[in-house]
Amino acid sequence: MDSSCENSIRHFKITKSQPVLVQVETRPHNPEYYFLSNLDQNMTSIMQTVYCFKPNGDKKSTEGVGRVIREALSKVLVYFYPLAGNLTVGSDGKLTVKCTNRGVPFVEAVTDCDIGILGNITFQDPAMLSKLVYTDSAAKDLFEIPLLTVQVTRFRCGGFVMGMTMNHCMADGISAMEFLNSWSEIARGVSLSVVPAIDRSVLKSRQPPQVTRTHNEFLEIKDISNISAQYQESQIVYESFNFDQEKLTRLKKLIMEDGTIKNCTTFVALTALVWRARTRGLRMEPEQQIKLLFAADGRSKLINPPLPKGYFGNGVVLACSVTTAGDLVNKPLSYAVHLVQNAIKMVDEEFIRSAIDHLEVNKEKPSLSGTFLITTWTRLAFNKTDFGWGEPTQAGCVTLPEKEVALFLAAGSGKGTTVLLGLPVNAMKSFQELMQI
Repeated sequence: MDSSCENSIRHFKITKSQPVLVQVETRPHNPEYYFLSNLDQNMTSIMQTVYCFKPNGDKKSTEGVGRVIREALSKVLVYFYPLAGNLTVGSDGKLTVKCTNRGVPFVEAVTDCDIGILGNITFQDPAMLSKLVYTDSAAKDLFEIPLLTVQVTRFRCGGFVMGMTMNHCMADGISAMEFLNSWSEIARGVSLSVVPAIDRSVLKSRQPPQVTRTHNEFLEIKDISNISAQYQESQIVYESFNFDQEKLTRLKKLIMEDGTIKNCTTFVALTALVWRARTRGLRMEPEQQIKLLFAADGRSKLINPPLPKGYFGNGVVLACSVTTAGDLVNKPLSYAVHLVQNAIKMVDEEFIRSAIDHLEVNKEKPSLSGTFLITTWTRLAFNKTDFGWGEPTQAGCVTLPEKEVALFLAAGSGKGTTVLLGLPVNAMKSFQELMQI
């Protein structure tokens, strides 16, 4: 790495081409409007992800990588054609996709630095990583922002980064992964291993709607601890915390010390630990009501009717637990574990159908006041995406979508978990101490 790169890691220069609109290669009788389920309506944040490919060992040139990925995109869009459209509001007042085939903005870029300048991207640096994705600065609102954009950046060493932005209403993590893998299969000239099922009507609400469960995920909580003010008035710092198998074993042993917990998954253990530590770090009032949300995949739980294999869309609901800050931080860690386990148990087929119907009746988004939201990518095989130059050496997100969000990632070795979140600087100092297991 030369000195000019070394001295400007966050500010390395990238030369970008003008975006080219990649359209669906063929359009065999696609409908004008594409239905989005109630689970999709809730998810309108823009997800920005990057996939890093180091120089290929066989010295295969990456000079044509942009063309290969772009041409494969036009072919994969035949299966995922709504991604080339744009959001609009339907006659029922809900979001829908107008299948205009306006195209996916695609940008090629080059930089005179080596890909090693990026370091470990789980130690998040949004200022640096945002250079590797394309955003349409002229787009004024949700309806003008493209549903998908792509940027391919080639580095001097022969490595490259594929950066993607996608509106979350189009896909959850599993669907996004399957889209990427289908795209890369076409780039390599092989048949799709999973043919997408893009009809989302299987997740329509019941008629009439039947709200049979309590849905505290939509509960509005009063912020009596000035949590929002802490985020507004202080610098936000992002940190990642690695939990290898040895550390996870110690954590689970600590949880089970009082004998109330007999077994505990890694997800549950880490969720309980991080929720409790974040609450302490933000110095919440003991009587502050707090809410934990995390995504629960409904694919295996929906039976009547089931979601088809390769379902493209949001197939997740938000599991929820509510308590007070005082109870969470003063009671043993096993208390937090019980809360998480009970939230998981509540999510069955009827809960999912009831959540869909609740949204049909109330048309509301989950409130994030007093809330901590965890999303996990630990089981998503983004590292299997191979466009013909091998699998990515690392993948991650540019920034977290909301200040209340933490992300769980598979550790580089695949034998542990990395926790990524942002906190006000003083809260982060306290949180770091509480992460020492």
